[in-house]
Amino acid sequence: MTSFSTNYPNETQLSYRDAGVDIDAGDRLVENIKPFAKRTLRPEVLNGIGGFGALFEISRHYQNPVLVSGTDGVGTKLKLAFQLDRHDSIGIDLVAMSVNDILVQGAEPLFFLDYFACGKLNVETATAVISGIAKGCELAGCALIGGETAEMPGMYSPEEYDLAGFAVGIVEKERIVTGSNIQEGDIVLGLASSGAHSNGYSLIRKVIENNRISLSMDFQGEKLADSIMRPTRIYVKAILELIKQLPVKGLAHITGGGLVENIPRVLPNHVMAILHKDSWQMPPLFPWLQQQGNVADHEMARVFNCGIGMVVIIAPGDVDVALQSLRASGETVWQIGEIKLRKANQAATIIV
Repeated sequence: MTSFSTNYPNETQLSYRDAGVDIDAGDRLVENIKPFAKRTLRPEVLNGIGGFGALFEISRHYQNPVLVSGTDGVGTKLKLAFQLDRHDSIGIDLVAMSVNDILVQGAEPLFFLDYFACGKLNVETATAVISGIAKGCELAGCALIGGETAEMPGMYSPEEYDLAGFAVGIVEKERIVTGSNIQEGDIVLGLASSGAHSNGYSLIRKVIENNRISLSMDFQGEKLADSIMRPTRIYVKAILELIKQLPVKGLAHITGGGLVENIPRVLPNHVMAILHKDSWQMPPLFPWLQQQGNVADHEMARVFNCGIGMVVIIAPGDVDVALQSLRASGETVWQIGEIKLRKANQAATIIV
């Protein structure tokens, strides 16, 4: 039996709370988030929040299941969340960045785990963040199956925290979307973004700082803060429904690097994407940022999504069905380009 010494070198007794870690606050947070996590549960989840590990059973209806994983954060958008004291939607961004990434290979997100790290745990703030994570999981149809809350005194500034997320999905091996069969004549569709999503925020913050812009100013009938902080759109349900109806050749999640750097990630080397900049409607936020920051066209195209959050590449004969399906799922979608043969000295994506 283990015994603890009662011979103290001085009269001052120290606790973990004295060192800056509040175990009771952590316990309260776990109790607060259990109802949020419960709303995201899928039948395959075998245990709930609070265990050492999460158990998830793979459905037997898969013949050759392949697991697809992804991890991401939300970048310096967090800085604006701190500044504005807005924490209830940043969790949606966190989920979106990972589930949209694994979606491009045709994977259905199964479950999600989060990592929340802070210097001192504010239960109210953490609850707001994780409620947003749960909302994102509901939008993606995946289970919030677990996570970690780390209180580390001295590691972070007061009232600040960091986030990371981890998504695991599944796809039949023969239905993985690889882009390998994309060919000349295929059509590029673009699904509308909700705004800047979670990329380019260091530049956004610099534009705001340099021009001393108030985030409470009116912008297109709403506060600028509302436009800038609008959460990343989650495309999971619309794309999975589309994949059921027709063979999708390629998918690209438009994150950092924009259209010009993300579409080439799914293209064979012998083809290129020609995009027509007048074929879709760019949200007012982007031309405003470009004007305020005097940002070059090329820089805008490789930093921001410029209004397109997800790209779908399909055969020409499938365009009408695809447009109908995506619009029925609530997406705004445009035909924004086509696939052409690429010469050795040409870029893989060109916006004309």
